[in-house]
Amino acid sequence: MNKPSGIRERIRQEMVADPRVVEAIVAAVHEQVPVYAALDDSRLPEVRAIAAWGLERLLHLWATDGTLGPADLRRFRGIASARAADGRPVRAVLRAYRVAGTVLTDEVAARAPRLGAADAFALARMLLVSLDTLSEEMATAYAATSEDLAGDRSRALRLLLDDLIAGRHASVGALTDRSALLGVRLPDPCALLVAEPAAADRPDPAHGTATDLLDALAVPGDETTPLATVRGSRAVLLLPLAAAARVEAVLGERSWRGCVVTGEGLDRIALAHRLAADALDTAPAHAHRSGHVLTDADAQVLALLAGRPAATPDHIARLVLGPLTEAAQGHLLEALTTYIDAGSANAAARALHLHPQSLRYRLRRVRELTGRDPRDPWHRLTLDIARTIRD
Repeated sequence: MNKPSGIRERIRQEMVADPRVVEAIVAAVHEQVPVYAALDDSRLPEVRAIAAWGLERLLHLWATDGTLGPADLRRFRGIASARAADGRPVRAVLRAYRVAGTVLTDEVAARAPRLGAADAFALARMLLVSLDTLSEEMATAYAATSEDLAGDRSRALRLLLDDLIAGRHASVGALTDRSALLGVRLPDPCALLVAEPAAADRPDPAHGTATDLLDALAVPGDETTPLATVRGSRAVLLLPLAAAARVEAVLGERSWRGCVVTGEGLDRIALAHRLAADALDTAPAHAHRSGHVLTDADAQVLALLAGRPAATPDHIARLVLGPLTEAAQGHLLEALTTYIDAGSANAAARALHLHPQSLRYRLRRVRELTGRDPRDPWHRLTLDIARTIRD
């Protein structure tokens, strides 16, 4: 290793010790590279960590007239493989490194406005050689990982859903590129199902079990590609929207329970998964009675009760009450409200000056329009909450 240049080493120490440099790099990448601009806050710490490591390594190479070593190249190849797995285009990744190099140069210039020609040329040469080397290594690793994923189709599709669940896709565009690479078209609109064995002593689902559910829920004639994976003790399936109508029957045959969310798009699968998983964690036992499958309405009510609402009260009310929120169905909402308050159909009929059979007919219409039976304890609770928060 060469002896460090005095001014280069001083600048290196100053920049590595100044957290604003890494923040400037992250901000520039976030602003100038569209794919990174779409990253949510959960992904930025990873970008920040890579920026800090890259900054330290490049400044060290400049200070010592060094070159990227085997360990550096392994790290860059690993980063490229991870980006191939999560669908972030390699062109965007390499552009992010070029943007970071520009910020690094500007920061050096700000600290040494009269930097000598030899040191300035050394900085330019180090950046050009390093960017050329890492571009070659990362492009090769990215292509190899992409080919591996495409070759093992079942694994590639599981990883795709895993990444959707984890929110690793930076944008709809990145998801579209990855889908095209795999030769698939994802269901859109879609339904996300999270399911588990109803009995605690049943074994955790394996990938084969999740695939069996996928086959059972196939929609004849649908040309999209449904996905399945396993998260802990649960199977997670991304399905065509039409499959949601068959979930209850399929899970009932297997003595499973689940939650199916249909109100979110492909760009919000991570949110849909959190909603469904949290609903299964918090729903009381009677919410699953008679094979009832929880829906996004149930999940939103449970999130509200847990103090973690993922939607506005008005939106939750519309999910639960459905057509009852329309003015034309006001008499049905009135019948439901009176029934809940009075505690029985006879008492509600008297309060509304209706024949009991007329009241019961209206309650049957409530069940038909909302899919919720006011006589069922769980359904009655969700209906009660919905009509209350709507007021």
